[in-house]
Amino acid sequence: MPALLAPLDAAGRKAALTRLRALRAEVRDGKWAEPPHVPSRIRSALYVAGAGCLTTPESAASWLGARDLSAREEDGPLALAALGDPDPEWAADLARRLSRRRAVAEDSYPLLRGLVVRSGYAVPPTDGYVIGWTRHLTGDRLVERLRADPQTPVLVAHALAMAEPPEQLTRPVDRRPEAQWPPALRALVGEGVLDRTEVLDACVSRLVRGGPLRSLRLALETVRLLAPGAAELRARIPDWVGIAADAPSLVAGYAQDLLAELASASALPVGALAELTTGLLFRTEKKLVRAQLALVGHVLEREPDAAGELLPALTEAFGNEDTELQERALRLVGRHLANASPEVRRELGGAAALLSPAHRRAAEELFGADLIREAALPYEEILPPVPETRRPAAPATTVEELVAELVGQGLAEDPVAFERVLDGLVRLAHRDRAGVAAAVREAFPSPGSEQETHSFTHEAQGIHVVLAGLVGVLNPTLADFHRTKGHGADSCLHQALSGVLDARLRETAVLVGTDALPFLLAAPTRLTGAIDPPVLVERLREYRDTDVEPAPADLAQALLRVLRGDPSAGRAAEEAAALSTPAGDRLAAWLRDEAAVGVSVRLLRRDDEAARYSLEDRLVVDVGAHQAVRAEFPPAFQWLGGVPEATPRRCHHGIEGRAQWAPVLPADRELLAACLLPTLTHGVDGDARDATEPLTALVEADGPVGRAVLLALAFGLGSVDADDRLRAVDAVLVLAARGELDARRLGGELARLVAEGSVKPNRLADAARTAAATGAYGTVWAILAATLPRLLGAAEPTTAAEAAEAAMESETEAESETEERAEPRTAATARPVRGLGEVLSVAADCVERCGAREEVAGLDALASERSSTRLVVQAKRLRNALRQRADQPPTQSA
Repeated sequence: MPALLAPLDAAGRKAALTRLRALRAEVRDGKWAEPPHVPSRIRSALYVAGAGCLTTPESAASWLGARDLSAREEDGPLALAALGDPDPEWAADLARRLSRRRAVAEDSYPLLRGLVVRSGYAVPPTDGYVIGWTRHLTGDRLVERLRADPQTPVLVAHALAMAEPPEQLTRPVDRRPEAQWPPALRALVGEGVLDRTEVLDACVSRLVRGGPLRSLRLALETVRLLAPGAAELRARIPDWVGIAADAPSLVAGYAQDLLAELASASALPVGALAELTTGLLFRTEKKLVRAQLALVGHVLEREPDAAGELLPALTEAFGNEDTELQERALRLVGRHLANASPEVRRELGGAAALLSPAHRRAAEELFGADLIREAALPYEEILPPVPETRRPAAPATTVEELVAELVGQGLAEDPVAFERVLDGLVRLAHRDRAGVAAAVREAFPSPGSEQETHSFTHEAQGIHVVLAGLVGVLNPTLADFHRTKGHGADSCLHQALSGVLDARLRETAVLVGTDALPFLLAAPTRLTGAIDPPVLVERLREYRDTDVEPAPADLAQALLRVLRGDPSAGRAAEEAAALSTPAGDRLAAWLRDEAAVGVSVRLLRRDDEAARYSLEDRLVVDVGAHQAVRAEFPPAFQWLGGVPEATPRRCHHGIEGRAQWAPVLPADRELLAACLLPTLTHGVDGDARDATEPLTALVEADGPVGRAVLLALAFGLGSVDADDRLRAVDAVLVLAARGELDARRLGGELARLVAEGSVKPNRLADAARTAAATGAYGTVWAILAATLPRLLGAAEPTTAAEAAEAAMESETEAESETEERAEPRTAATARPVRGLGEVLSVAADCVERCGAREEVAGLDALASERSSTRLVVQAKRLRNALRQRADQPPTQSA
C-alpha cells in the first residue's frame, strides 16, 4: 500500500480518498463479510491508505482513530510509511490528537512513536500513550531502552501517578530483576537519569491517594528498593502517617515500619506518633495494633513525659473487638498512668466505658474516682423493628402513565413494580386495546420477531413478550406452546421458578386486550408479593359476575400468593365456596389445606469418597407429592406437586432474574428457601458475590420456618463475601424481631456446617460479632450456645427438634449409605474445631453483656487446660463470665 501511494500526487490522492470512503462504507455494511479473513485485511489496507491520502491532522486523526478501522499493531509502521515525510508541526499535532484517545493510543503506539521521532516534538503523556509505551519496553534490555528514551522521566512520572498503572509495571513478565520495572527505576535513579526526589515524591503521593493493592504495588516496591533515609522520611512524615491509617494492610505495615525506625531513633515527634497511634489502633488488623502498642510502650519507657500525648491515643484500642488487645492497651495505660496529669486521667477514665465488661473491674481498680461509671441498667435486647405491612401502589389508570412506567428503569430489580405495570397494562388494554397498542408502537417502534422478543425477555424480565402479543407480532402457536409446556426431569429448581413467570407472561401475551383477561388475579396486594384472601375472593366474584373464566396460570399463581395463614383466611374460604364456581371451590380448598406444598431438605454426609464434592453437590431438596397441584395446576406449576423431584445436580444459574423468584412463593417461605439453597451454596464454598440478596424477601415472606429457612440463613452467615454475611445478619435479626427465629436449631445447623468444614469458624465469628454489635447479644448467644458443644468436641446436636429430625431422616433414608449419621466420639477425637477462638471471644462478649446463665458442654474441660493460646484464653473468659453471671441476680430483660 505505501508503494501504491508513493507515485500519486495531491489530486490522485484526493480521488483515491473518495473510493476509499466508499469501500469503507461497504465493509461497514457487511458487503465483504466472506471469507472471514477478508474484512480485517480490507480494514488494515484502508487504515494505511487513508493515512497517506488525508491532508489535515484533524481528518487524519478521525480516520486513524475510527473504531471500524481499529488497526493491528503491525499496521502502525505501514501507516507511518504512507504518511511520508510530513511537516514536523503537522506530525506533532496528529500525534497529540491520537494520544488523547486512550484506546487508540494503546493500540497505535508504534505510529505515535514514529510521529514523535519524526517531528521532534514530545507528546504530552496520557494514560493510553504510557500504556502503549510500557508494552513495548520489555525484556532484559529494559534499563537500556529506558535510558535511551528522552521522554522516560516524564512518562515514568505519569505512570507512577496513574490510578491503575499499566499491567507491565504491576505484573513482572519475567522473574529476572533486570526485566522488572522497580529494579529498573532504581537503576535509573542511581545513574541520575531519574531524579530521586521526584520519584520518591511521585511514589509517596500515589500511596497517599490509596486504592487496591494491585494499583499501589509499583509505588510500594519502588520505594522499598530506593530505601529512603532518615532525612527523606522526616520530610514526608505526614504522608506516611496518613498511609499507615488508610492504605491496604501491606502498605500500612510498611509505613508503620518506616515510622517505627524514626521513633526508635527519637526522630519522630510525639504528636506525629500520637496521630499515627490513633490511626493504626482504629484498624482491624491485629498485627498492626499489637506492633503499635509495643512501639508506644518502648517510647513511653524512654520518654515518660510523652504520656500526656500518647496515653489518650491508646484509648482507641479500648473499643477494639478483640478483648485481648483491649487488655494490652489497658495494661500499658496502667504502667504509665502515674506520669499523666489529672485531666488526662479523667479523659482516660471516661474512655474506659468502651472496654468489655470483662475489663471493668480492672478499670475500676486503675482509675478509681476518675472512672466515669455508667448507670447500672437492666440488659435489654435490641432488635430491628418488625417490618410493617406495606401495600403496592395502584396500577396505572391512563395510557400516558402506563407508557412512562414501561420505558422507565428498575422493573427487573423491583418485582412488585413489575407486577403493578403488568396489571395496569392488562386493565388498560382490556378497555382500549387499539389505543394502548398505538402508544406501545410509538414508544417501542420495533418489538421485534419472536426470536428477538425471546432474547429481550431475559433482559427486561418478560414485559416485552406481552407487548409483542398486544401489537400482534407474537407467534400465537409458539406462545401457546411455551405457556403450556412443563419441566423435564432434568430441570433444576431455578428453572422451575423462572418457568412459572414465563408461563404467566406467555398466557398474558395471548390473552391481553381480550375479554378473557380483564385484570390479573395474581396482582400482589403486599410488597412481598402476597395477596390478602378477601381481595382474591372479591376478584373471583367480579370474574363470576362478568362471566369470565380465570386464566389457568394466572389463577395458579394467585393461589400460591394468597396468605393461607392470615386471620382472614377462614372467613375467606367460606366466601369463596359460596361463589359456587370451580375457581371459588379451588380457592376454598386451598385456604383450608394447611399443607398445600411439602418440602424436605437434606445434606449428604461428607465422607472420604464424597469429600471432594461441593456443598451444592451434597444438597438434596425433595418437593413432596400433592395430588391437587398435579391434577389442577398448569404444567409449569406441576413441579410443586412433586414433579420433578429435585436432586443434588449441579446448577449453573447465577443471580440473573433472581429478584422475580421470591414473589412466586411469598406465602410459602420454606419452599422458597429450598429453591434458593443451591444459589446460596455458591457463596459458601465458591466465589459468588451477592448470593444472599434474596434473604431479605425470604424473611419478610409468610409461612412456617423450617430447616430450609434455617439452612439458608446458615449458608448466608458462612458466606465468603462480607457483604453477603451482613445481609444474612440482617435477615436473622428481622426473623428474631418477628418472633420466628428458632435460635437453637439455627445454632445446630451452623454447628454441623462448621464441624464438617463447609463454614469457616472465622466467618461465623465475623457474622456473630456483627449481629451482636447491633445490641442483639441475647439472640447471638442463644445461637452460639447451641453451636459450641459440637464445636468443642463434647457432643453431637442434642436438641429435641434435631433429635426428632435425625430420627425421621434415619427412618426414611435407612438404605442410604451417604446420609449423615451421628458418629461416636472418643476421648482421642473429642477436640475443638480448629480456629474456634474467635467464636468463643464473641460468645464471651455476649454473655458478659446479656447475663446469660447456662452450662456449655465441653467448655470446662477446655478452660481447665494450661495454655496461653487464644482458644484456651477465650474459653476461660467465657466460663468465668457464665459463672459470674450465675452468682448474680438476672438483669436480662429481653
